[in-house]
Amino acid sequence: MAIDVQIFESEQELDRKAAEWLAARVRPGAVLGLATGNTPIGMYRELAAMHRRGQISFAGVRAINLDEYVGLSREHPESFAAFMEEHLFRWVDIAPEDRHIPNGAAPDPVQEAERYEKLYWEIGPVDAQVLGIGSNGHIGFNEPGTPFDSVTHVVELAEATRIANAPAFGSPEAVPRYAITLGIRNIMAAREIILLAKGASKAEAIRRTLKETPTPEVPASVLQTHPNVIVLLDREAAKLL
Repeated sequence: MAIDVQIFESEQELDRKAAEWLAARVRPGAVLGLATGNTPIGMYRELAAMHRRGQISFAGVRAINLDEYVGLSREHPESFAAFMEEHLFRWVDIAPEDRHIPNGAAPDPVQEAERYEKLYWEIGPVDAQVLGIGSNGHIGFNEPGTPFDSVTHVVELAEATRIANAPAFGSPEAVPRYAITLGIRNIMAAREIILLAKGASKAEAIRRTLKETPTPEVPASVLQTHPNVIVLLDREAAKLL
């Protein structure tokens, strides 16, 4: 089945479409797979506005996030837990007990990955999974070379990933070296997937994801084998297609 690729003239149009897509899947009992990073911030802003206007309620929804940095507590300002609180959770009515993110401060990250893997299958699989994409083609923190059958694991972050995330931390050296991430098998278990990409820095990864034979060297390319994927791009991210 061909991937549905949609290209937008502005970030605002893309954000609105992404929010409408996710909102249409929000209902009591739904499991949403959520992502962090700059790309989905606008979508979360739109969802918060829809909730504020009374157009949507997240009551009864369960959210499970893709990943978290190893070594960061939920209270750390650069943790993904803090990101989700800032950009979505504080603005909507997902119950605190239904917001799931790996514990980056767990004393044993491998054990925490195992706990989160078990939790994923107890809650999920996910109904609607939100994804961004790294400039090296990663999804979640599944870096190039990650097997397509991988499950939740501790990953050493690629240098390109640490450089991309450096602005939040002040330098690449300050970015945590490891993260806990859902595996590609978990991501592919989602019933529907939406991939968002903005900017010229993502254009080559998008080209390889959509145009080349799927390979673990471009983790996002596995999405070609999923039956229900929508890809939303701005003009810059789509310029090599």
